[in-house]
Amino acid sequence: MDFKPFDVVVVPFPFTDKLAEKRRPALIVSGKVFNEQHDHLVLAMITTAKSRVWSSDIQLNDWMQANLAVPCKVRFKLFTLDRQLITLRLGSLSKSDKDAVNSAMKLFLATD
Repeated sequence: MDFKPFDVVVVPFPFTDKLAEKRRPALIVSGKVFNEQHDHLVLAMITTAKSRVWSSDIQLNDWMQANLAVPCKVRFKLFTLDRQLITLRLGSLSKSDKDAVNSAMKLFLATD
């Protein structure tokens, strides 16, 4: 499967071959070159958590366009995952949600 930045995908959690796993949405935040040249992708967590808020959380305003079932936010709990473990591509973020995530990445992640 071909993956692009800002695709919303479904991944197994925990990220092992354990019998008890849940499927969770995640956002691809690695760039096109990384995605094409590696067997892994860099992803950010997508969550519905309301009890614990991180200042870097980005609310997805167009969550239905990304084919998410309920309102969600992107949380910068970043991880790499073997592309073979991705079970499904749900969709992609809207332009405004991409812009919001991009702005947050510039603010919260090292760019120099």
